[in-house]
Amino acid sequence: MADNLFSRVWDIHTVKKLDSGQDQLFIGLHLIHEVTSPQAFQMLRERGLRVLRPDRTFATVDHIVPTADQTRPFSDPLAEEMMQEIEKNTEEFGIEFFGLSTDKQGIVHIIGPELGLTQPAMTIACGDSHTSTHGAFGAIAFGIGTSQIRDVLATQTLAFSKPKVRKIQVNGTLPPGVYAKDIILRIIADLGVNGGIGYAYEYNGEAIHALSMEGRMTICNMSIEGGARVGYVNPDEKTFDYLSGRRYAPSGEAFARAKRYWKDLASGLDAEYDDVYTLDASSLVPMVTWGINPGQAIGIDARIPNLSDLPDDQREVAQKAYDHMGFHASDAMIGKEIDVAFIGSCTNGRISDLREAARILEGRRIAKGIRAFVVPGSKQVATQAEAEGLHEVFQGAGFEWRGAGCSICLAMNPDKLDGREICASSSNRNFVGRQGSPTGRTLLMSPAMVAAAAVNGRVTDVREIA
Repeated sequence: MADNLFSRVWDIHTVKKLDSGQDQLFIGLHLIHEVTSPQAFQMLRERGLRVLRPDRTFATVDHIVPTADQTRPFSDPLAEEMMQEIEKNTEEFGIEFFGLSTDKQGIVHIIGPELGLTQPAMTIACGDSHTSTHGAFGAIAFGIGTSQIRDVLATQTLAFSKPKVRKIQVNGTLPPGVYAKDIILRIIADLGVNGGIGYAYEYNGEAIHALSMEGRMTICNMSIEGGARVGYVNPDEKTFDYLSGRRYAPSGEAFARAKRYWKDLASGLDAEYDDVYTLDASSLVPMVTWGINPGQAIGIDARIPNLSDLPDDQREVAQKAYDHMGFHASDAMIGKEIDVAFIGSCTNGRISDLREAARILEGRRIAKGIRAFVVPGSKQVATQAEAEGLHEVFQGAGFEWRGAGCSICLAMNPDKLDGREICASSSNRNFVGRQGSPTGRTLLMSPAMVAAAAVNGRVTDVREIA
């Protein structure tokens, strides 16, 4: 088999073949945050271990950070305790920490790329499932659990079984009003939330390489929602232009050497794959979820499926979705009323996401009774948006402008749904209880679609008002 990028990077980072049949991989970059790391550091203390490569580990706070009021101590005692723990742990073990007092704090999967920490041909690990985001740069990036965080801290390696590689070929050109979020929701709807189990996804084709780096990050971010632990895009000139001049990226002749190396590792035209899925981008329309997992998504002009139209193994969860959402088979999603509009998350909290949403909101006001807020993915995103006046557009339309953090995407902070509220969300998961209320309901869509829904107070085809 002619090697693809995934196999090349995997083999370069393989330290040894273990008796278990797994490979021991060297981890080039380890990112940590406040929720999944405290226990790992405690395990090190109990064993008298140090962090082997503190220069390859970087920390931030994002999950529990309040977005409306970040005054210390936090009003939530547990959040404050987590904050104090990561401050203590990073100081004790000599790890660079991008805390609230710095201008580099933000969601871990947003600050990694914007600081130039994320680079092609790396292996990257983080105690968060959406670590696949970093694959947009041609890296092998995966989420890990707390015991694995301990292992990386202590040894800078992890044991993994090598997955197969599926090529996701997206041909053609995206129509107006259709975004990266719509591509990945369609892929997950087609292949299923378990379709990627045992695979890494390589995203390729004209439509993928026409995307900005931020659009590619959106797609790779949600690979995990389709069951693939890893999703990546081969690096190209857009990748190199994005990285050039960033704080932790190589510079000068070192950057030129790195660029040649990165190019050489990209999948060639003769690369082979274990499976190939093809999608015509020109056929895509804005997508919206109707159920309780990201695979339960339809085009904005389609209707919620009947049980009889679904495979047998999807009918039980579809019935649970009907019951939880209060929707019915054959319902149209257009016109479904919303209560909350959220723009942000590691999926869609970047500057290009905010620009598109602001473009829809320019000169408009959100519908009466809608609770709407924008949460930039990082302080750098917030600073850039404010320099462009985007915050004024959002505030003028009736949105709240918040501080950087994960916010209501997972609701481990004060941002939560109340009761049966239904939220138009640019985040990545619509699981039951995901946004803080066991009876709350989430509709996943692009940031532009969220803005359109907020204006009309109901699910809207953004192409009608763009």
